[in-house]
Amino acid sequence: MSNEPITLTAGDAEATVLPGNGGRIGGLRVGGTELLRQGERYGCFPMVPWCGRIREGRFRDGAVVHQMPLNSPPHAIHGTARDAAWRTARVTADEAVLTYDLTDPWPYSGRVTQVIALTGDALTLTMSVETYESSFPAQIGWHPWFNRTLDGTGVEIDFDPAWQEERGDDHLPTGNRIDPKPGPWDDCFGMPDGVDVTLTWPERLELKVTSREEWVVVYDEQEAAVCVEPQTGPPDGLNTLPRLVTPLEPLEATTTWRWTRL
Repeated sequence: MSNEPITLTAGDAEATVLPGNGGRIGGLRVGGTELLRQGERYGCFPMVPWCGRIREGRFRDGAVVHQMPLNSPPHAIHGTARDAAWRTARVTADEAVLTYDLTDPWPYSGRVTQVIALTGDALTLTMSVETYESSFPAQIGWHPWFNRTLDGTGVEIDFDPAWQEERGDDHLPTGNRIDPKPGPWDDCFGMPDGVDVTLTWPERLELKVTSREEWVVVYDEQEAAVCVEPQTGPPDGLNTLPRLVTPLEPLEATTTWRWTRL
């Protein structure tokens, strides 16, 4: 199938999926109100095969050191799939299945599958990375840009992490866990019982971002949007907390955004 834009509908919710632009969600409208920041770099993009920054673009797999392009100098950031065209494998009225085959500059072969499923009150994103050849370290995550204001109402962020990853001057975790600090944030937090972050636009909408994963990056330093990014490991996790994709064991993750009108 082609990689033309896809529109999913359920109740009064409508999601636009852009396979040709990094497999991202280009828009999510609830009752006609757009929840995601608009623009070709925004919406919500999948972070794969790594999340956040890799220190100086280098990661080690056994004795081999791999160098990724420094797309956020001096680091490599957010994986390779957001810069690629994905293929549409299947579409129904309320669900789309996209695939992306890992290729250069990523040094390993593998396939990423993303399922986008819409209901009247939730959007669920599921992603997996599988390989039939060499095992390799990888990460999965999502990077949504939620509009800071809806109909002129500003968002409030509520979550209760167990810890915050101390951030160094290079924007990467130092390896120390500290008590969570007040925002603004561009920081990774640990939620060992699963990601659970609530965004509230008072008298408009409440949206809960949940995931079974225990890592979330919260970024609210921009005027236009706030980001809540569930992921399978912290930034630079290919080096510090690698999750191995093997022919017998793919890497899988899911996040759900569930909303309630206020």
